[in-house]
Amino acid sequence: MSTLIKNLFETRAGYGLTVLRILVGIIFAAHGSQKLFGWFGGGGLAGTAQWMESIGLAPGYLMALLAGGTEFFAGLALIIGLLARPAALGLTFTLLVAIFSVHISNGLFMANNGYEFALALLGGSIAVLLEGAGKWSLDRMIAK
Repeated sequence: MSTLIKNLFETRAGYGLTVLRILVGIIFAAHGSQKLFGWFGGGGLAGTAQWMESIGLAPGYLMALLAGGTEFFAGLALIIGLLARPAALGLTFTLLVAIFSVHISNGLFMANNGYEFALALLGGSIAVLLEGAGKWSLDRMIAK
């Protein structure tokens, strides 16, 4: 197995990061499904696109598709632990955009639509990016 492929799938993490990865993945898959499909009270692509245009992220439909697609599919990847590092990289980028385009001006706390929750998810995503998927993951099975 080439070094690049081995590094992609290899994990140093244990069971704790496995739990973190799965829970963060569930949150992202749910948020992505709100944006893409309108599930869980979300606006679907049309509603999300309109909102994204309203905050200056244009073209709104493309931005909604990129954000929703990344959240949904990377969330699923985290849940099963397959290609967890690339998924975490995509989510890290998506979270940085969300923090700096929507939440930063509102301060830290969620009560004011601040970046508190996004920052916590960013920490989980970066942990997976650095450490890998953990003991219970398809990545670990592939690396062996």
